[in-house]
Amino acid sequence: MSDPIDISKDLDPENSGVVSYIREKQREAEDGRQVHEQRWLTAYKNFRGIYDSTTQYTSTEKSKVFIKITKTKVLAAFGQIIDILFANKKFPITVESTPVPEGIAEFAHLKTPLDEQESSPYGFEGDGRELPPGATEATSPLDYLGGLASKYEGAPLAEGPSKTGEPQISPAKEAALKMEKVIQDQLTESNSVSTIRDSIFESVLLGTGVVKGPFTYNKTVHKWEENGENRDYTPYYKDVPKIEAVSCWDLYPDPMATEVEDCDYVIQRHKMTRSQLRNLMNMPMFNAEAIMEVVSGGGNYTDKYYESVIRDEDGVNQHSTDRFEVLEFWGCIDSTIMGDMGMDTEGIDELGQIQANIWICGGQVLRAVANPFIPMRIPYQMFPYETSPYQIWGIGIPENMEDAQMLMNGHVRMAIDNLSLAGNMVFDVDETALVPGQNYDIFPGKIFRRQSGVTGTAINGLKFPNTAGENIQMYDKARQLADEETGIASIMHGQTGVTGTGRTAAGLSMLLGSAGLSIKTVIKNIDDHLLKPLGEAFFQWNMQFNVDSLDMEGDLEIKPKGVASVMQKEVRSQRLIALLQTVANPTLAPFIKIPNLIKELAISQDIDPDSLVNDMNQAQIYAEMLKGMQPNAQQPQPESGSPQDLGPNTGQQQDMGASPAVTAGTQPTDLTGSGNGTIGVGGVPTAGESQFAGNAPQPPT
Repeated sequence: MSDPIDISKDLDPENSGVVSYIREKQREAEDGRQVHEQRWLTAYKNFRGIYDSTTQYTSTEKSKVFIKITKTKVLAAFGQIIDILFANKKFPITVESTPVPEGIAEFAHLKTPLDEQESSPYGFEGDGRELPPGATEATSPLDYLGGLASKYEGAPLAEGPSKTGEPQISPAKEAALKMEKVIQDQLTESNSVSTIRDSIFESVLLGTGVVKGPFTYNKTVHKWEENGENRDYTPYYKDVPKIEAVSCWDLYPDPMATEVEDCDYVIQRHKMTRSQLRNLMNMPMFNAEAIMEVVSGGGNYTDKYYESVIRDEDGVNQHSTDRFEVLEFWGCIDSTIMGDMGMDTEGIDELGQIQANIWICGGQVLRAVANPFIPMRIPYQMFPYETSPYQIWGIGIPENMEDAQMLMNGHVRMAIDNLSLAGNMVFDVDETALVPGQNYDIFPGKIFRRQSGVTGTAINGLKFPNTAGENIQMYDKARQLADEETGIASIMHGQTGVTGTGRTAAGLSMLLGSAGLSIKTVIKNIDDHLLKPLGEAFFQWNMQFNVDSLDMEGDLEIKPKGVASVMQKEVRSQRLIALLQTVANPTLAPFIKIPNLIKELAISQDIDPDSLVNDMNQAQIYAEMLKGMQPNAQQPQPESGSPQDLGPNTGQQQDMGASPAVTAGTQPTDLTGSGNGTIGVGGVPTAGESQFAGNAPQPPT
């Protein structure tokens, strides 16, 4: 891997032009996302069950209960998305060759005499077999094999599919499978599933999830070697790609963009400790002197107004003396601006621009390099839970059900306040009819002294009207409204008392299947805005930095498989079983890819196909092994006139009246019961008849 190009030549670390330019862009992005910050705060408070200052209570309201249905919906949606994407214990990304691959052949086969004839050096102009400039017949490479040319060097191969029954290979498919295997291994080693889980949760909660990377990470591979009687620890290091989750609160994208690809810049705000800031000196192209200058100056991190809320802390805009604010800038800088800042503009046109990565802290420039990725890209993937067509930030579940949550809270509070009155007696006291100075406390045996009036009219008990039932009905309606607004049905997170269609197993399965379709749009957003760009970024990283990727070159494309997993497992399993039954028809069996069908059936039942399902070659081997394990279907017949082998107790069986051995002359239709015959037609022979088994043997005539 080559180091990024340093563009900080002749740049003063305290250059105020670079620092002021980046801070100006941050303020611009911060102003553009203020409305979204308010939405995120409201969503977070509804998730946590916190009332803010916008909630006003009357003087008579006593209850301040918060019904956290938002939390239930968020966790239900998050769990469903994770179950769909990662239920098969495999990252939902595949690598396939394009339908018409370029630069690599779709098929290649062993050469035949006809191929040798067609490969004659003599041809005609425009036959499609012209050599590239500078190439000769002797040195022309096997271009149609792409990166697999070295693997099949010397093999008598020709481009194109083979005839039926003849061997062939698929270079495009082989390169795609190897690239997919490498990417899956890198995603597993870098714990990418856990990272993406964090981002998906924030997308459900706040509306947008952010993943950064992949970046090159120097991984330690643990290794021990034998040294006589001891084993020495000899680790080695290798470069691997790694991703990380970034919170929406720390990201400041171009406010005028609707996608990351449209962003002119993206700024990430880091909150670092002293040790984390010093560790940057071990990273390439960081200015150690500038870092030490910042550390010696003390912490400069100031809390934003929302940080005390999301961290559940008291106080606002606290100044931290042991934390540092570091801004990481990715974006375009015009060459004229670079020249004014004293940055290196060699090789850049006057009206051109450069993609740069610049880190600043305080008034210091910690790093300034050209974007190291080829092709140029901003290494952030922002994916929405629900797309907002005119802005880069998405919409989450709490925002969708904000009104329903407010209605549920209001009616439950009203019901509780009403029950506090309706659950007790209210007394009407006529003080003029009672002796003055009496205590009005109520207890059993209490005596009130009267001085005038009609008996029994001085103190009257009144029951306050109970309106809790109507409020609870409105609460239920608001909860149904939350189901409609979010697309997350209550039966998906354990609603009790299901009636109607959901009372039967078939009806409940139908309801669950219909409810699962609402999540399909969300999975499609994750496919388009996260899985596909992330897979392409890993592919580009391997092409640029992986030295072992030469045999993975080809016309490849990344295909996310999130939407393919949306179909409910039981429905998919039933359809696969029905298709498998079709194989029983020998006429249709050749048209079905049975190995793929068996693997998909195992996946639909949460079974790892690699551990239980064989491929075609392994199936043939195990079929031969099973043949050897089965007992012979036919035993050799004994010779004519010899008794049958009845095992080790032959003598005992004969003594106990076993039937005599069947002779070779026994007729096919044998009514004597001696064996080796079919059941005859007609009545059973009686005593004295020729075929009665109990007759005495007759001498031969």
